[in-house]
Amino acid sequence: MATSPQTLGVEERRLLAAWAADRAERVLPIFEAARPGDARVRLAVAQARAFAAGALPVADAIRRRGGAAGAAAREAPTPAARAAAYAAEQAAACAHMGAHALGAAGYAAKALALSSGDGGDEVVREECRRVLAGMSPPVVRALSSLPALGEDPAGPLAPGRLSAGHVGAMIRAIQSSLHHLAR
Repeated sequence: MATSPQTLGVEERRLLAAWAADRAERVLPIFEAARPGDARVRLAVAQARAFAAGALPVADAIRRRGGAAGAAAREAPTPAARAAAYAAEQAAACAHMGAHALGAAGYAAKALALSSGDGGDEVVREECRRVLAGMSPPVVRALSSLPALGEDPAGPLAPGRLSAGHVGAMIRAIQSSLHHLAR
């Protein structure tokens, strides 16, 4: 079975799942404020962490992929809560393809931008600076090995859902800054 360059190896996917879980956890309060008592998004973050730690087998993590968080996103009462839930779904999907980590970062930035109430472009730029400043060298290497957003048609970084608006802006900003960090 051929794999996409967006898949990455299991160890890289585990590393990026932990990084993506941090992104999703940052915006978890946005979802939980809108849907108190709905644990599906929190559970997707926990699933990403369990996969990252090796406590959840690859096949199980791929089968689950945070689908309950996706359902929670579709039922979310606000756009910011929806974006926060999608961040968790993307984090859990890192077990399947490492490129989903960038989706988690993008949706987390979107959730922060939407909850800011001012259009959010500066919020996205600031979140990008914060995320880049905290990246470890192994995360930089793993993310740097991914194709650019829109370049590969087979995976989450294909033209489509992740390439528009605040999500796409965040992913492009991260990717354009990675070559400076990799030095």
